Amino acid sequence: MEYLHTWSFLRIDDWLGAVYSLLAIVTAVFAFSVLLCFVEKHMRLGKRTLSGLWQQTKNILPSVAAYVIMMVVFYEIWAIVLSAVLFAVASIPAVPAVYVLSVIAMLAFGFVLIYLTTILYLWLPCKQMTGFRFFDAFLYSYRLMVGVRGKLLLSFAVSVVGMFLILVLCSLLPYAAYHIIAVILFFFLFLNFGIRMEALYFETDKLDREDILRHKWEY
Repeated sequence: MEYLHTWSFLRIDDWLGAVYSLLAIVTAVFAFSVLLCFVEKHMRLGKRTLSGLWQQTKNILPSVAAYVIMMVVFYEIWAIVLSAVLFAVASIPAVPAVYVLSVIAMLAFGFVLIYLTTILYLWLPCKQMTGFRFFDAFLYSYRLMVGVRGKLLLSFAVSVVGMFLILVLCSLLPYAAYHIIAVILFFFLFLNFGIRMEALYFETDKLDREDILRHKWEY
């Protein structure tokens, strides 16, 4: 259970942890909906305005909720399997082998998690922009992802490794400072995930980005 508690996003071993986990999911759904609507409007119209944002957010909330829940389920299954593998590795008598195999397992599972993320990465902006049904949007977004999956995997890997190294270095800091830095890093990773999602969809579906065109016209 210690391994699962370390890797799992959900805290269901007590009622307070369950409440916090639920609040985190609800907050993520709402914040991600607002972010995607704002970024999509900026790229499609070239404007940074809040007019009509709430209506767009309400329209996309069900899709974002489905996406976040699917990602949480994928992650929790991943965390359970990884925890089981690490528990099995820890039972090996040779300590050096435990360290080596644990690192290999975490790297391999890290790649699997990043790859799974790319499968549904463009589904949400595709559904947002086209209005396709769930499966149609998945098929179309999956085809769009084929040509850019390698680039996205590398980009995700660099972001995750960079964040991990920063957190390792910051672990020497006081407890409060470490958590403040971790929250700031997560915030920027959250923004990067959503903005890149919209930008990549516009790129792969060959849609004109009015924010870029407007910037060129100004110069």
